[in-house]
Amino acid sequence: MREEWIVWDPAILSGKPIVRGTRISVALILQCVASGMSREEILQGYPTLPPEGLDAALDFAARQFHGEEVRILEPVP
Repeated sequence: MREEWIVWDPAILSGKPIVRGTRISVALILQCVASGMSREEILQGYPTLPPEGLDAALDFAARQFHGEEVRILEPVP
């Protein structure tokens, strides 16, 4: 499931939603898209970001704007 890629941890980036296993926030990915970066450019610019994580972040953000409930996993211990 895509939701498994998006997590939060109060100790990482003040608890912003991030891609699991990275310090890359959903907000950063949206900023990259807004600045005109292509999918390939984002993945090249952030080599720790897996393609599935990029997809999950975009899906997470889109569903937030549609008002759908999005499940974020519990904070990482």
